[in-house]
Amino acid sequence: MEKNVRISLLFDFYGQLLSPQQRQAVDLYYNDDLSLSEISSELGITRQGVRDAVKRAEALLVGYEEKLGLLERFGRVESALGRIEELSLELAENYDRKKAEEIHSIASSLHE
Repeated sequence: MEKNVRISLLFDFYGQLLSPQQRQAVDLYYNDDLSLSEISSELGITRQGVRDAVKRAEALLVGYEEKLGLLERFGRVESALGRIEELSLELAENYDRKKAEEIHSIASSLHE
């Protein structure tokens, strides 16, 4: 996954755990695609201050994911739900015990 997309997703999951200044800097940098200079003007801090805030926030977001794994779990749940959807459509067309058992197994794994 591209770094910018990953950081943006991590921000969605863990952004509220950042300081207000870090949160605003990351949001403007990754979601609004502003340059460090533009963010510097917006926040009234130096360009280096913005860069430091963004880098610290990135490290925190990655650290939160390493400890909590919410983004990884979300990906597994999304994948499992997609597979459940596929299998349920196949079952609707023609009942198949093996597919029913697979659906049950996938659904059970979502509780882990």
